[in-house]
Amino acid sequence: MEQIRFDDIEKLKTKVSDQFGPFGSELEVTQEMINKFADLTGDHQWIHVDVERAKRESPFKQTIAHGFLTLSLIPKLRAISDYQIVGFGNATNYGANKLRFTAPVPAGAKIHAHSRLVGAEAKANGTQVTTEIQVHVLGNARPSLIYEMLVLYHPAAKG
Repeated sequence: MEQIRFDDIEKLKTKVSDQFGPFGSELEVTQEMINKFADLTGDHQWIHVDVERAKRESPFKQTIAHGFLTLSLIPKLRAISDYQIVGFGNATNYGANKLRFTAPVPAGAKIHAHSRLVGAEAKANGTQVTTEIQVHVLGNARPSLIYEMLVLYHPAAKG
């Protein structure tokens, strides 16, 4: 795998692409995961946790994962890349340019993610890298989640 220093902006920019890389590992989103997320966040909306009511009343005819649960699973899904950013001291989540929940993730569905580099730019305190990540239910062409993530790579602290 190619290694690119976090501060080599020009080299990082060569990886910017309209094309997504391959999908990473698959993960089943179980009803138990959804229930635990509801307990953790306090979001017990019936469309997520009430299986019987969802069968009767939901347009999806079953419970669905919280959008933010799907978002929180991105690190576990590990989208595949042909390069690795190296040489930084730490990396911090800097936010999002875009976040959309475009299709449901039904309980019991398997999901996977792929990504593409959107941009890299020098900042006063490091390098900001923008990556678009899409999470799909296996077999669905339409993504369930579209996330444009900003990460700030900081240089190592001087001892």
